[in-house]
Amino acid sequence: MSGLYLSRGLYPEDFLRPTVDFILATQEASGEIPWFEGSYTDPWDHVESAMALSIAGEYQAAERAYDWLSGKQLEDGSWWAAYRGEIVDNQERRETNFVAYVATGVWHHFLITSNRAFLERHWTMVFRAIEFVLNCQSEHGEIDWAVNGDGSPKRDALVTGCSSIYKSLECACNIAVTLGKSSEDWLLARERLGHALHHKPERFDRTWESKSRYSMDWFYPMLTGWLPRSEGRARLTARWDEFVEAGLGCRCVSDEPWVTVAESCELVMALLAVGDHARAVEVYSWLQQWRAADGSYWTGYQFAEDLLWPDERPTWTAGAILLAADALTEHTPAWNLFTQVNLLDVAERESRVLRKRD
Repeated sequence: MSGLYLSRGLYPEDFLRPTVDFILATQEASGEIPWFEGSYTDPWDHVESAMALSIAGEYQAAERAYDWLSGKQLEDGSWWAAYRGEIVDNQERRETNFVAYVATGVWHHFLITSNRAFLERHWTMVFRAIEFVLNCQSEHGEIDWAVNGDGSPKRDALVTGCSSIYKSLECACNIAVTLGKSSEDWLLARERLGHALHHKPERFDRTWESKSRYSMDWFYPMLTGWLPRSEGRARLTARWDEFVEAGLGCRCVSDEPWVTVAESCELVMALLAVGDHARAVEVYSWLQQWRAADGSYWTGYQFAEDLLWPDERPTWTAGAILLAADALTEHTPAWNLFTQVNLLDVAERESRVLRKRD
């Protein structure tokens, strides 16, 4: 199909309605949102899909998704890597960026709905999740990517995972400020993490081959806000031809002929974060060719073999489509969550505490 060119104030609600309906149809009565019907659910992608429901105004469905997550939280504040309904599908590890992402989702929903009761209801979930994650932070500032099933740390860190956590810490601190809770320790941990990401590359990929060939390592520093705009724009420009296939999308891996829709959507938001609106609009316009008749989107396209691969249309890919559309059109109050750093300052913190007392 022809490209869809989006701009401020022109959110394509009717066009994206089937995409929203696809997520709703896949969501279980419990609130769980698996990758697709019959598949498993992981905490990060579950939140990504829930954020799409918030954008679409499906507030009750989104809140059921967070309620489901709250019910699955372990005593230490974490979640297992994957679930299938009431069954834990993967007990091998608990990933820190998966755990932290709940703060991003909860803050996103509050930005859209201003539902303080929702925020208060899930404060404990967010607090416990962030405390689990920060218990995995080393003295150098980086955060282990996961713990083993027995709780022992994996003893290595990922640029993409820690970048995602950096954004989640911003959201967690804002939740704390809004509710009049203390967040000084979280702010310090976020500062230490940002310093490690920016100045200590040796603390990442210590026990495996560098992940720099993955596009997420390339653009997540801008998507999550730890790299300044000028540096971010230069970073995107330097490797653009390695990762971007004109007319198709963003490669998942630089040396593989495979573009993926979710990574392309995240690249759109990273471009907006560095002020490159024109290329953001252009990249997003390419993605509608990967849309199925029911409004869902294929994971990706293997262009050397002219093959849609894998044979999956995940809910989280649909979620990324809505998040990028919101960022491009500034449709909801949460449109700039991934394109700007909006850390509530001390003055705002004190103001909110006073309002709470009144």
